[in-house]
Amino acid sequence: MTIQPKPAEHWMRLALNQARAAARMDEVPVGAVVVHQGQVIGRGHNRRETRQDVTLHAEMVAIRQACHHLGSWRLDQCDLYVTLEPCVMCAGAIVQSRIRTLVYGSRDPKAGACGSVVNVPDLPLHHVVQVESGVLSEESSALLKQFFQKRRRLDKQAGTRSSRHQQAVQQAGSTEAEKKPDPFAD
Repeated sequence: MTIQPKPAEHWMRLALNQARAAARMDEVPVGAVVVHQGQVIGRGHNRRETRQDVTLHAEMVAIRQACHHLGSWRLDQCDLYVTLEPCVMCAGAIVQSRIRTLVYGSRDPKAGACGSVVNVPDLPLHHVVQVESGVLSEESSALLKQFFQKRRRLDKQAGTRSSRHQQAVQQAGSTEAEKKPDPFAD
């Protein structure tokens, strides 16, 4: 008896759950999961604002967890599902970690690095990533649109975007004592 692989939509729905978790934290709703042999071994959602760390994109968090789970930086038997087309930083990490397949939902016409603005996976590098786009793109796009509509409305009411930034920095600083050590730090 052989086990049938689950369709891309199944894994993308798990990534969408991560994106919803980001939205509840007032983070841009992007979520990701890394799948190895039919099991999720890494998951993540954006935490850039709450942790004031530019590297905490959903893909980076999920890749770090997957590397930790496997005890290796080589994820060549893994597939990454993410709700939004990765940026240059994340696309570079995807190639560097040797992800086998990248599946993403919505295209990012402003910062997408997997075909929209640039195409990092197509660069003549040491590893070729298979890329599939458009999986549950309507759901991914709807989450992003709702989030940014709400954000624009709140910024308009406050009269500024800088108050949101100041609040995020203050919250990150106030929880500094409560933070657990970074498991990825030396």
